[in-house]
Amino acid sequence: MKKNSDRNQKNEAKRSESKREAIIESLKLPKDICMGALKVTLTGNREAWIENYRGILEYTESLILLQAKTCQVCFEGTGLTVDYYTNEDMKISGCISCIRYI
Repeated sequence: MKKNSDRNQKNEAKRSESKREAIIESLKLPKDICMGALKVTLTGNREAWIENYRGILEYTESLILLQAKTCQVCFEGTGLTVDYYTNEDMKISGCISCIRYI
């Protein structure tokens, strides 16, 4: 019985999110602000600016793993550093070879 309840809650949450996204889309509002979506801006493979992240999960010279609202994003490369970070945004620099959304 609990599985059905959990499934119903997940389905309801998806429907609610879809309705919200449809409203935001119809009003031409920016999704990154209204839905808290992760925003990644790259300058070549040397710099990345990240907005709307929730936290740093792992940080090494070759991998930086961030938590976003709906996913995790992993930056892989060499010489990776977090140049600065605030509650809203951060800058990663180094040689970025791969970005994965998990």
